Amino acid sequence: MDLKSPSQPDDSEILAERAAGGDAVALAELFRRHHKRLRQMVRLRLDRRLHGRVDPSDIIQDAFIDAVRRIPEYLQKRSELPFFLWMRLVTGERLLRVHRLHLGTVMRDVGREVSLYRGALPQASSESLAAQLLGRFTSASQKVIRAEIQLQLQQALNLMDLTDREIIVLRHFEELSNTEAAQVLGISPQAASNRHLRAMTRLKAILASIPGLLDRAPDLTA
Repeated sequence: MDLKSPSQPDDSEILAERAAGGDAVALAELFRRHHKRLRQMVRLRLDRRLHGRVDPSDIIQDAFIDAVRRIPEYLQKRSELPFFLWMRLVTGERLLRVHRLHLGTVMRDVGREVSLYRGALPQASSESLAAQLLGRFTSASQKVIRAEIQLQLQQALNLMDLTDREIIVLRHFEELSNTEAAQVLGISPQAASNRHLRAMTRLKAILASIPGLLDRAPDLTA
């Protein structure tokens, strides 16, 4: 499965300092630079009942408004998290507020939130992960087959350990590096690497267990 997690050092902290001083250009650059990855995080974790009702881009815009107000707080504690991971946390908090606003007490359902080291975020559901894994399996003639396979895949993914599912989402669909994923999970990079290897071994076994899946979509484990 050729799923990459590119992450290079950047000058986000410098831009954050400029944005804190009122530099609109710096703020716009931060938004441009991180919007795609943050939107993907929101798409993965937005409750399916809100699809079509809530635009992930609106959540990102509101999160940046939150961030502008809180950038001085980040600059005081920047040694704790790189800027992107802090922005991801701010965005996750905004997403939680959206869930609670629209869904209220329904959000108390078991499993709706995953409490990891860097705070509680809505979890990426097995439905979201299955849809991402089957993202290339989309031809019109295969829609019924895909729906059946996605249901089987969701049921199998539900049997995975929650943290194993999370590390697959963090590394491959949120495009976090191993070090970033370790920071999010509050574990060492070595532990994150070991967890990732175990999770991918389990995922490949799940994919191989569904009859016909890899025959129709062999690139899922390429």
